[in-house]
Amino acid sequence: MLGALALGNRVAARRAERRHAPQGRFVTVGGVRLHYLDEGQGQPVVLLHGNGATVEDFRASGVLGGLARRYRVLAFDRPGFGHSGRPRGTVWTAGAQAEILRKALRQLGIHQPLLLGHSWGALAALAMALDAPRDTRGAILLSGYYFPGPRLDVLLPSLSALPLLGDILCHTLSPVLGRAVLPALLRRIFAPRPVPAAFTAGFPRAMALRPGQLRASAADTALMLPGAAALLRRHGDASFPVILLAGAEDRMVTTDRQSRRLQPRIPGSELRILPGEGHMIHHTAPGAIIAAVDDAMRRAGAPARQEGQAP
Repeated sequence: MLGALALGNRVAARRAERRHAPQGRFVTVGGVRLHYLDEGQGQPVVLLHGNGATVEDFRASGVLGGLARRYRVLAFDRPGFGHSGRPRGTVWTAGAQAEILRKALRQLGIHQPLLLGHSWGALAALAMALDAPRDTRGAILLSGYYFPGPRLDVLLPSLSALPLLGDILCHTLSPVLGRAVLPALLRRIFAPRPVPAAFTAGFPRAMALRPGQLRASAADTALMLPGAAALLRRHGDASFPVILLAGAEDRMVTTDRQSRRLQPRIPGSELRILPGEGHMIHHTAPGAIIAAVDDAMRRAGAPARQEGQAP
């Protein structure tokens, strides 16, 4: 039965990859092949998605298209997600992901980008910015997790990251269970807002249920707490504009324990709590996200390019 499940899941994964062929470009850095979208012109903005997502999350939200009207926007599939590789020989902590993404930007000739990360992507964006503050124009951190603490909901998903057992689960039972629980999980992620029709139509759910991406997601879940702990003593080193955004009713990450607690630890940072919003604020309040990017760019002395203006 496990063999039949593994075969069926492999066929489904290949079908999903054909149906959702890469729409962007690839860059190979240190043996890691990364997929990214590159749209618009002007000052560079780099988008990093959350756990379990892909670059299509930002496209479906409207944030990518909105920003591309006035900036050059690069949205990366983080290692193991979407069409990006994730070699098994590396422990893909937030720091390791930050390093490979920073090298990719350097190889692409991108200097002093503004970094925007959502959820787990906010942790990676913060690590990138703190590792190279002089090459960071600013950071927009959405619904992020910054302080480790007891999380019972982390234990079960992390099992799929274990050697051998995790591989067996990801290739057999996890995709089946994922299909069953995904609707309820999405309702919780978007709550108190409903799941938007644009997300339902635009986000490739089948890609998120492939064995490889499930394992990457499980590993990121397991590495979330140590990743946050590794940055605790470095919060005060931020020497660039930082704007924190979070939903007041986020049911995935407690805003008071995370974003509100982080703001006073970063000199000059600003906190924007969005009332009535949950975890997926880039979908339910995209205008607030784009406005935050504009504000951070102005503070950094790099205002948005006006439509019709030469880059």
